[in-house]
Amino acid sequence: MRIAFYAPMKAPSHPAPSGDRRVAQLLWRALEAAGHDVFLASDFRAYEGTGDRAKQRQLAQQGEEIAAGLIAEWSTQDAPGRPDLWFSYHLYHKAPDWFGPAVSAALDIPYVVAEASYARKQSGGPYAAGLEASLRAIARADAILSFTPEDEEALGPIVRHMACLHRIAPFLDAAPYRAAQGGRDDHRQSIARQYGLDPGRPWLLAVAMMRPGDKLASYRLLGRALNLIADPPWQLLVVGDGPARTTVEAALRPIGDEYVFIAGEQAPENLPAFYAAADVLVWPAVNEAYGMIFLEAAAAGLPVVAGNWRGVSEIVEGGETGILIGPWDDVDFAEAVVELTRDSERRSIMAMAAAKRAQNKHGMKTAVAALNNALATAQDIRAGAPA
Repeated sequence: MRIAFYAPMKAPSHPAPSGDRRVAQLLWRALEAAGHDVFLASDFRAYEGTGDRAKQRQLAQQGEEIAAGLIAEWSTQDAPGRPDLWFSYHLYHKAPDWFGPAVSAALDIPYVVAEASYARKQSGGPYAAGLEASLRAIARADAILSFTPEDEEALGPIVRHMACLHRIAPFLDAAPYRAAQGGRDDHRQSIARQYGLDPGRPWLLAVAMMRPGDKLASYRLLGRALNLIADPPWQLLVVGDGPARTTVEAALRPIGDEYVFIAGEQAPENLPAFYAAADVLVWPAVNEAYGMIFLEAAAAGLPVVAGNWRGVSEIVEGGETGILIGPWDDVDFAEAVVELTRDSERRSIMAMAAAKRAQNKHGMKTAVAALNNALATAQDIRAGAPA
């Protein structure tokens, strides 16, 4: 099929790295691996995060104009580039899909959504218009793919019928991470030389953008937790950068400069080496939907200490591939770090379990099968629906 791909939150071509962009890119690759012809329908960003209703009205109007243009372009069955299916990734009240449903309805093609969410508590609030647009899109969708049980449960009451709902495990291409794991010693020596770490000590790794909000809250919790550990045997390597870097550095400073090393932002192709070189991934994951970093760590055979927020347990199997800590629990987080850094045998067992789980449950092959099943169902539902 020829598939029009759209991500209202952040296009896969967006210049700023993020988990959201990463998942969009992975979905694109999986659709191509499934044999489909995928193209970007629009890079229009619908996100409005301040509650500015005037700005939201402006975005909605722009969306209507884009829809009209695409409908006019593809209005005939043999129009060049006409899609067979519309695929939208990550729509919610702050970033609704203002035009995908209209285009799909006009062309009478299946409308498929991945990672949609519906927060009823936003009704009547500053994002009411975006919430209503998301509700219409979800109700129109012929297939909805959810990565977590939380999202699936929230969508149940508002979908057309339950056959539209599909679960897909968070996924990635594990091959680069497995390859990096095989070269662990070389990567560790190289990173040690570049950033001044001691390769003879355990390395903790944190990978996250440095921005206000949940990411900054996670860094602050991490700083508080690690500061509870007296005379730590480990060193902390931080990969990330962003507008809150100064605040993040201040949050980590009490740990001690001799224990904290900031590598800054890294190109995606360099990340597997960092995961492979480290001993434990540490991330409180405040309000994370599930956290791509945990999946990347697992693929590289890296055990984790993680905050048990939302869908994190969908990736981290507590006690098997890492240790899950209750939200906001600095003391338990610190104790788990001490436990894993002292027990190399347990780390090794968790590393093998994590790599196996990443390959079997979260690999590209599994994702391709789930996507094709959802798309086939969407075609069947659209074929039986009134035009």
